[in-house]
Amino acid sequence: MQKISNMNNYKKKSLALTLKKSFMLALEDEKFVKLVNRLDVDEETLIKYTSKLENTVCELSNCNGCKGISHCKNRVIGYVSYPEKQNNGLIFSYIPCKYQKELSKIKDTVTFFETPKFLREAKMKDLYLNDKRRIEVIKYAKNFIDSYKNGKKIKGLYLYGSFGSGKSYIINALLNELGKEGVICISVYYPSLLKTLKEGFKTNYEERLKEIMESDVLLLDDIGAENNTAWARDEILGTILQYRMDNGLSTFFTSNLNLEELEEHLKTTTNSTDKIKARRIIERIKQLTEPLELISENLRK
Repeated sequence: MQKISNMNNYKKKSLALTLKKSFMLALEDEKFVKLVNRLDVDEETLIKYTSKLENTVCELSNCNGCKGISHCKNRVIGYVSYPEKQNNGLIFSYIPCKYQKELSKIKDTVTFFETPKFLREAKMKDLYLNDKRRIEVIKYAKNFIDSYKNGKKIKGLYLYGSFGSGKSYIINALLNELGKEGVICISVYYPSLLKTLKEGFKTNYEERLKEIMESDVLLLDDIGAENNTAWARDEILGTILQYRMDNGLSTFFTSNLNLEELEEHLKTTTNSTDKIKARRIIERIKQLTEPLELISENLRK
């Protein structure tokens, strides 16, 4: 028994020496020293956590110069494993980086319905500026953001033009920018919205429609691409636009159709043709927006 006890003691001493050596080597790194000096913990405790502390240093280094969540090299994307003193030891928690905090804030204020991931993550700083035909639209978007932040509301856009020119990306980037300021924004892929509302007619139809109508800023994306029906035009689109017009709520549209073409699309349904109701929708859109054309390079190639 004595021999076994001696062996165990030897192993413990050997492990302690190894940990001590690792700690001393880690102290040669200025970043490691800077981290442990913040913790107000004795050396014996620090030695036990050398490996985890080195991992924190590595993850903090990854954060330096990082360009965004998609470039994150850490074990948990968007977070750093960071130590904190607790009683006589350390605990490690995942702390969100600045990009994750920004993303979380946007998620609390911007809602997307049937919107692709690349549009949900759209950012103003990432807008493609090489095509001069996009500059007028981007200037309008930036002016809208600045005006909204300063309490001055200007009209949204009816943004129409060529397929793949970046219309949806620009407006979703605008919404995400406002979301950082706590503005409640909703981005809706309009053709899918109609299908969703129809399927949920007996459940959350009214709740979903109310949420869309009352949002501070709304994007109805790809209007004119839907299968037009009297119900979609009069009960859904007409109701949304009337509420937003009455309450001065900022509204955006994207479409491949100009307003004249959209009117033609809206006046004909499966069972009838109604020029007056289509004209009424167009007049509401004109009250809410400025029309602006974007003919540009197809960025989806």
